[in-house]
Amino acid sequence: MSLPNPARVEQLTALMAEHGWDRLLFYGNSWRKDFFRYLLNVNFSEPWAMATLTRSGEVHVGQAFLPAAGFQAGLVVAIAGLELMETRFVKSLGITPVSATAQIEELRRVKSTEELDSIRRAADLADRGYEYFAQVIEPGMAEYELVAEVEGFLKSNGAEDNFMLIASGGTEVTGMKPPTERRFQLGDQVTTELTPAINGYYAQICRTLVVGEPNAEQRRAFDIFFEAQRAAEDLLKPGVDIADVARVQNDVFRKYGYGEYTGPKYTRVRGHNLGLHPDENPYVLENVHYAVKEGMVIIAHPNTYLPLSGYMVFGDTLLVTANGCEPLNKAERKLFQK
Repeated sequence: MSLPNPARVEQLTALMAEHGWDRLLFYGNSWRKDFFRYLLNVNFSEPWAMATLTRSGEVHVGQAFLPAAGFQAGLVVAIAGLELMETRFVKSLGITPVSATAQIEELRRVKSTEELDSIRRAADLADRGYEYFAQVIEPGMAEYELVAEVEGFLKSNGAEDNFMLIASGGTEVTGMKPPTERRFQLGDQVTTELTPAINGYYAQICRTLVVGEPNAEQRRAFDIFFEAQRAAEDLLKPGVDIADVARVQNDVFRKYGYGEYTGPKYTRVRGHNLGLHPDENPYVLENVHYAVKEGMVIIAHPNTYLPLSGYMVFGDTLLVTANGCEPLNKAERKLFQK
């Protein structure tokens, strides 16, 4: 078993003392492994995994630590990932637990040197994965065939996991999704986000490619997306409200007369936090207020639909530094073509 970092245990036991928690449970399931892996960074293939931390720093895994009738009365038990937990597991505790999800999410936002090493490696792999994507795509290839090629490349080069969406076509395309049987045609705009994980930690890249020669509308749209992403990157630094990181991106679209396409009808978020899950909060939205901290890892991506081009994407993983931010993706910032 991989033991938790002593510094992390010290941090967590201090949190327990602050809130008066006697036990702190970390729950993960097959989709959301992140809370469990924050205590024990071990991948698992079972439907769920659970670990607990005591006030003295002892770590126990699975249900072996549970008394036959649950925890003894009077213990204060907090659970990171309580909202994901099956009711039968909650009932088996024999007490009414409290949620530690928000507090653990807050700790997770600022990355350690060890965590950043994994994220940097994931960002490098995302770059290489997109280069492979642009290399192998061909007219007549199906979306699912391209995704399979890229997944194979990423897994054979060390990715533990990869979250990937894709879309192809013209102005009728309004978003990305899992791959379909649709085959690429000349003139198609092909969008994707690649999100490989190394040692449990994800980095993401968003790029757009045109099969053939981009038309004037596609080029114009990309210029707007490029300007919007750069506005976010230029603003991002410690202390900035995450709402303003969304606002400056949306303001670019508003400037060019596309403000109506910045709402939920055409877009989901203008970015999000990254770490042990590929889509962590805080989300980059104008109604989400959160003071950015040094050491956070955020992707800024003004992904949305425009009538110029259909749905287009462009974004990079950014590490918040003392005075600004550092792009972790090094792939070319351009409208790709094949």
